[in-house]
Amino acid sequence: MTLTKADLIDSIYHQVGFSRATSTRLVESLMETIKGSLVRGEDVLISGFGKFSARAKARRRGRNPATGEDLMLKERRIVTFNCSSVLRKRINKA
Repeated sequence: MTLTKADLIDSIYHQVGFSRATSTRLVESLMETIKGSLVRGEDVLISGFGKFSARAKARRRGRNPATGEDLMLKERRIVTFNCSSVLRKRINKA
């Protein structure tokens, strides 16, 4: 099962007791803050969870899987996530 933004909003609504509107604003605000930091090239470190980073990928040779045609992929920026050792231990304990 995938955890969605709606699930996060419902969790805050039920666990914290904020209204649905306040819970929605809280989650949206958090997401916008994270996205804004990544766009500016800043890392987002959440202690006990992990670190989101935006990094550059160089232009590289690729292949269209449908046609087999060779092509050049443009340089681009991607988001990576490295989980904290605390989260890694918790995941592997389960």
